[in-house]
Amino acid sequence: MSAETVLPIIDAHHHLWQLSAGPLRYPWLQDPQPHAFFLGEYASLKRDYLPPDYRRDAAAHNVVKTVHVEAECRRAQQVAETRWLTELNARYGMPNAIVAHAWFHTPNAEEILAQQKSFPLVRGIRSKPVTSRSPGESVARAAGSMQDPKWLAGLRLLRKYDLSWDLRVPTWHLEEAAQVAHANPDIPVVLNHTGFPWDRSEAGLALWRQGMKALAASEQVCCKLSCLCLQDGPWDYEDNRRIVLEAIEIFGIDRCMFASNFPVDGLRVSYDRMYQDFKRMSAALSATDQRKLFHDNAARFYRI
Repeated sequence: MSAETVLPIIDAHHHLWQLSAGPLRYPWLQDPQPHAFFLGEYASLKRDYLPPDYRRDAAAHNVVKTVHVEAECRRAQQVAETRWLTELNARYGMPNAIVAHAWFHTPNAEEILAQQKSFPLVRGIRSKPVTSRSPGESVARAAGSMQDPKWLAGLRLLRKYDLSWDLRVPTWHLEEAAQVAHANPDIPVVLNHTGFPWDRSEAGLALWRQGMKALAASEQVCCKLSCLCLQDGPWDYEDNRRIVLEAIEIFGIDRCMFASNFPVDGLRVSYDRMYQDFKRMSAALSATDQRKLFHDNAARFYRI
């Protein structure tokens, strides 16, 4: 048996959905006038993606557990999504942990958090703060932003319900997120998608690096090495390798975890190619450190 097959993997970030006669609706996939999508054309995603589809994509690798992150279903159905995923687990044995959705700044924030927490597989919440469209714009103090007192109060409820926060913001908001993490050291945080290093110019990477270092200064913040795809252009091994290795250098081996973001990242790269490349990128590390990146760190953070 090859080393690639033996290495156990916890995929720390993927999605599932059922569009044909399914119980949930996904506005970004199903609305006649779809939302803008950062990877461009996504017609190929407008299909069912269920555990058998995921397992077919991941068949060449030893994926032993998975973490489902909320897939932006209609927000009135955020608890229904968790219930549906729980039923999938009972039928297929996956996903094995759920990152559910709840708004932090709405009047019913605590009610939704309490309902989400009632499902045994729920480990955390992904609630995206309001962000600007570009580095030159500001949304400071806007409702739902990271400076909104109501949003901050809702975030702090995660302590009460023993839930982590999946953080997803563009690169130009990383330093603001770092301030929030610093002020809430008892809330475990995991940064999604390597902080979105979309701009690979020297100036773009300098901004990304500055934000990543600010976040890494808070010891409770981890980083998902995922979504390395660019808005334009194909998957590039060498370019992505330097991002991965620098993120590991900034956060340290014990606070990084690989994740697929499938099926979304399938717009740019196959699951097999992605994980073969992840293994190549980390090949110089010890077996212990490789296992941390592919399995142990995700198991610890998501309590799997």
